[in-house]
Amino acid sequence: MPDSLIIIPTYNEKENIERMIRKVFSLPFDFHILIVDDGSPDGTQIIVKSLMNVYPENLFLLAREGKQGLGTAYIAGFNWAIERQYDYIFEMDADFSHNPDDLIKLRDACVAGADVSVGSRYITGVNVVNWPMSRVLMSYFASVYVRFITGVDIQDFTAGFMCYSRKVLETIELKKVKFVGYAFQIEMKYTAVKHGFKVTEVPIIFTDRTAGASKMSKGIFKEAVLGVLTMRINSIFRKYPEG
Repeated sequence: MPDSLIIIPTYNEKENIERMIRKVFSLPFDFHILIVDDGSPDGTQIIVKSLMNVYPENLFLLAREGKQGLGTAYIAGFNWAIERQYDYIFEMDADFSHNPDDLIKLRDACVAGADVSVGSRYITGVNVVNWPMSRVLMSYFASVYVRFITGVDIQDFTAGFMCYSRKVLETIELKKVKFVGYAFQIEMKYTAVKHGFKVTEVPIIFTDRTAGASKMSKGIFKEAVLGVLTMRINSIFRKYPEG
């Protein structure tokens, strides 16, 4: 059985999902894919189910009722992966903002000794394509803010392109993860570090979606700003067993 599972959360991604699935399965490595779909009304699930007939051993679908948030989608996927004993578990967007070719680099970093590898937009400067400057600045300074509050030196705290070794997800108490929006990414990285896991940043180029609609909103950003303070304060009173 392949040791690597890519979790892709979806909501209305019919323009992208087939191309993404076929691209991943064209790579020179045997990945499995789990689509976690939150009841997309645009037919995303229908496309995935048809492709499951083409890739019956490699493609899986976790269908959920309604929009429940990015964080809960990933946690559902993590639990699914842990039950099936995958060694390397990935997060990736469906919209090609994350280049599937970089999956192998992320896996290689974990095989080489990292517990978590992060596809980082900022470890070698600002490597973002097609974003308006306002969003680049918001994302970049969000990571600066998180580093300041937490004292943890991760350049791209909000990155959503990652690889976890299974032991990390088995150690983190997933049911205690609080955030459901993009602040989920911050909380997972911070918690991994607090447990003593090695987090490595791998440089990538992030390209904004060309099809479908972005899920970013001011509410998501507000959750990250206010939530980080709460997370840091709560961590003072919490014990983190060594992983």
